[in-house]
Amino acid sequence: MQTFLESLRKENPIKRRIFLQLLNNGQSSIPDLAKEMNYSIPTVTKYVALLCEEGFLCDYGKVETKEGRHPNLYGVVAAACYYIGVDIRWFSLSIGIINLTGELLHYTIDESFVFHNTPETLDYICDRIQRYIQKVSQDKTLLIQSKKILGINVNVSGRVNPQLGYSYSILNFTETPLADILTDRLGINTTIENDTRAMALGEYALVYEGKVKNLIFINVGWGLGATMVFDGKIYYGKSGFSGEFGHQNVFDNEIMCHCGKKGCLETEVSGLALQRTVVERIQSGSQSILSALVAQGKTLSIYDILDAIMDKDDTLCIEAIEEIGLKLGREIANLINLLNPDTVVIGGLLARTEDYLLLPIKTAVKKYSLNIMSKDTKIVFSKIKEKSGVIGACLTARNRNY
Repeated sequence: MQTFLESLRKENPIKRRIFLQLLNNGQSSIPDLAKEMNYSIPTVTKYVALLCEEGFLCDYGKVETKEGRHPNLYGVVAAACYYIGVDIRWFSLSIGIINLTGELLHYTIDESFVFHNTPETLDYICDRIQRYIQKVSQDKTLLIQSKKILGINVNVSGRVNPQLGYSYSILNFTETPLADILTDRLGINTTIENDTRAMALGEYALVYEGKVKNLIFINVGWGLGATMVFDGKIYYGKSGFSGEFGHQNVFDNEIMCHCGKKGCLETEVSGLALQRTVVERIQSGSQSILSALVAQGKTLSIYDILDAIMDKDDTLCIEAIEEIGLKLGREIANLINLLNPDTVVIGGLLARTEDYLLLPIKTAVKKYSLNIMSKDTKIVFSKIKEKSGVIGACLTARNRNY
């Protein structure tokens, strides 16, 4: 397996191109491959035979034609290898696995997980990944051999340089790149990616690829991030740090952001901001069905607030999320004026509030954007919701391993 991957990366560009052509475009005959890729039939035949021998391609039989000989169709073997994606969020940990063609075979989410930026949390994450590999390998319905798991990608929040494998915001306890630490501890080549970029990749690949070229994905979770897709490709920026949407200096407030600065958009538009606002208003005398919890000195979780909005129609919590929507919508309007995207996708934890968040966003966008631009931009929620991050992580692991 590793010899194959190394040859795809370095030793044999023709072999790599043929493999990727079949992976990305589906089954094809050797004559059609030769024509599409401008190679001779003997050259294509040689490398297709090698890929079949290595177990990555398969002869799927003859294709029906009206006349002449019936050529054989060749395609990727989905079960040739597998990739694992891990999505770390402040209040959940998701792990999933895909096959070579990108099909999500298994997925689990632990909403009892609470992230702490400590070595102990890193130990816990590594242990969960190892136990997950053991679980899927022993599942007789999946038929996954652990030796065929060729790559893992772990999503982390904040500043991430995916090329160097460094996380600059969290889990950075030594000078060694986080990706190298994970690879060493898990025994499988492991990469890292910014969580919002992975979510955008998952959403784009499953929902919008081939339909939309320019898209902005907004992750409204415990924090706030954004990712731009330009001409069908994720935009990284020079050092891989693009998308720090939440750290625009927008407000004249004295609220300290976790980045160390004051006035960031994230201080008033995020899950953390929603929790802080609701607690402060209850403590100031505003009434809510959550007032009793605060009076008892209990910690009000973000899930308590989301439940109060969606299931209990709590006026105070609804007003708080609507205010966040208006503030977010104003900044999305600025992005629309600047970038003129086809679509803006809203994902993340606060997207669970549905129209309570979306309607004020659209109201603010209509108020603050140029109509000639915003009328052509769709603003929608993520269609794959909480799975976007883990699917994006799986696809990232696959993309970086051939």
